[in-house]
Amino acid sequence: MAVVDAGGLPIGLRVCTAVEHEVEHEVKQAQDTILECWTVELPQRTIADRAFDSDALDTSLAEYGVEVIAPHRKNRKPENKTQDGRKLRRYKRRWKVERFFSWLGNLRRLLIRHERKVRNYEGFAHLATLIILVRNCF
Repeated sequence: MAVVDAGGLPIGLRVCTAVEHEVEHEVKQAQDTILECWTVELPQRTIADRAFDSDALDTSLAEYGVEVIAPHRKNRKPENKTQDGRKLRRYKRRWKVERFFSWLGNLRRLLIRHERKVRNYEGFAHLATLIILVRNCF
């Protein structure tokens, strides 16, 4: 999981398992990723995909003053809608996150996970993030 700023540069990165699909587990991973950003202040709003359309995530991040903008899942009931059209117009900026993952994919070591230990892979992911920051900031 990654958090990028308005310019598309990474401000947070976390390597998570993709095995568990429990809602509580994913909410905890997303919350930890946002709360462990490298910036002084937390982002005011986060733009996420449909997988993060969760009332539990909305309430847990609202305690920290972070708004989650995610399109509704197809199985959400109409009376439980939380997003209006104005907030969802910001969703079209999600391409900046996808561009960051594309930059990570350009680094061959991260394209295919060769490391057996997660900590080694996470170290290479952080190194790649630093390389991306240096390339785009200077």
